[in-house]
Amino acid sequence: MGISRTKAGAAILATSALIASHGAWAQMAGRLPAECRTPELRQCLLAGDNRRACLMAAMQKMPDNCRKAMSDGAAARSPLPAGWRELSYGSDSRQTLDLVMPASVGGKAPAILFVHGGGWSIGDKRNGGDTKGKHYTAAGWAFASTNYRLVPQATVEQQAADVAAAIALLRRQPGIDPDRIVIMGHSAGAHLAALVATDPTYLKAAGVPMGAVRGVVLLDGAGYDIAAQMAAPRNPVETMYVQAFGTDRGRQQALSPTFHAGAPNAANWLILPVARRADSVAQSQQLAAALRKAGAAATVAPQEGKSHATINREMGTPGDAATAAVDAFLTRLR
Repeated sequence: MGISRTKAGAAILATSALIASHGAWAQMAGRLPAECRTPELRQCLLAGDNRRACLMAAMQKMPDNCRKAMSDGAAARSPLPAGWRELSYGSDSRQTLDLVMPASVGGKAPAILFVHGGGWSIGDKRNGGDTKGKHYTAAGWAFASTNYRLVPQATVEQQAADVAAAIALLRRQPGIDPDRIVIMGHSAGAHLAALVATDPTYLKAAGVPMGAVRGVVLLDGAGYDIAAQMAAPRNPVETMYVQAFGTDRGRQQALSPTFHAGAPNAANWLILPVARRADSVAQSQQLAAALRKAGAAATVAPQEGKSHATINREMGTPGDAATAAVDAFLTRLR
């Protein structure tokens, strides 16, 4: 008895997916050290819509050189878009930012500094920067996306210092209003943006007044109270948290934006957690409450229909609800 057309079609699709995944795996494996070519990583290529979550889980079990090889490989495949400049704010190769200016604003432009995510140990400024840059420069903003040194070669404290140094460099650029800076961060980048905008230590060391940071936009962070997140019974990125923050609760608290939310802080905050992530929503609400208690304006707007990846990847795309929320927030700051 022959098989049905439906089953035949499904078999063809499955075979095509297997062939495609084999090619993608061969391409990826050729760029990775031998110990990084794990069966778990290969299986992630067949995970469909769950590929990103699968990769994140698989990467937690990898040595640091494997995570860095994947991150650096992604960066190497993302050339600097036309019209952008790469600038250095330190001697390390990771201490760089990419900057694009608006065509004309009739004066000095306000600026956005984007801080990428990646569990404090991976990630690159080029991932998604072009889409955001086109959108925000069209609205009259200068847009910069920054790298920073990565754990474990650097500490989280040094990462926050890097973000502050990037802000200082951005403020010195011709055509940028040094007192109208907005920090935007995703995931681990949201944590770093929030830490710099609440703990004055970092900006002070970089020579940046807290008042120069006009606003902060946080995209699906869940690390504003580090100890609470690490104590959660189902923290899916526990390994990365331990590597970044260690086990000393005093240090965890010192690196928690919620515990620094007493004044002085940046004055205006928009916090966008993914609605279906209970940890992100709870941490966002707790940070906002602490900020409001200290006199800052802080809005939490959980985003329906988003994942941890899409809230970042779709930022700056037409019709995106999270982008519209950020646009309205930025308009109020102009």
